[in-house]
Amino acid sequence: MNRTRKAAALTGIAVAGTIAWSGSPQERAQAAGLGRELWGAVTIVPGREGTVEVTGYQGAPLGAGSVLTLTAPEGAEVADAPLDAHGFRGAVASDRGSGTYTFDEGVATRAWQGRTFPFVLSVPRDAVPGTRLSGCAVRLTEAGGAVRDEGTCAVTVGLPEPALTRPESGVPLLALPKASGTAFPGAQVTVRDGEENEVCATTATAKGAWSCVPSVALPTGSGRLQVTASFNGVSAVSEQIAITVGAVGR
Repeated sequence: MNRTRKAAALTGIAVAGTIAWSGSPQERAQAAGLGRELWGAVTIVPGREGTVEVTGYQGAPLGAGSVLTLTAPEGAEVADAPLDAHGFRGAVASDRGSGTYTFDEGVATRAWQGRTFPFVLSVPRDAVPGTRLSGCAVRLTEAGGAVRDEGTCAVTVGLPEPALTRPESGVPLLALPKASGTAFPGAQVTVRDGEENEVCATTATAKGAWSCVPSVALPTGSGRLQVTASFNGVSAVSEQIAITVGAVGR
């Protein structure tokens, strides 16, 4: 089938953004006079991996033995610390509850400043889309263990991409074709045309199936269809398919 993607679904894509500071990490950082610049965010679909990119340190240079530690949020695990950069060594704890980068090369003015440090996290299959997993934290320490900066990371459970299995791309259609496919159970499903007009909408069943029929005839000629699924404040889109509409009917 000839399918093209109109927009990227939120599936295991790393997103960096400013995170609101709250709770004890902020209070401890303020009390210690720390910079509180470290942050990162990611949205990960259940059962998959995604990369949170930690950045933002603007403090004084740190020497050999300084360590950046990310503690995984509740329900997630650190799968990898894949940065390949001179002077840095990545590692993952045996219980996968945390990951670290250690700087091993003397003193460098910008060893930590202006850099991005990726940590690969995995989210369990039973995680609920739209949930913000609690407990993700980052900390930068000197070789002796003194804390130089603390921060947080936002890990949000994303929504699996819905599928549009009917109609099939390239098959001539009548003007009121039944659309069907799969989506996360309970998700609100909306079928739209290439102009973002709503074609039909429904809710996915407990088994993840959905179907709907347009209430208004689709325009004759070539067009496109795409499905958007929404659940608990997060959304995802399907691949877009090309269609050709003929006479009125189903």
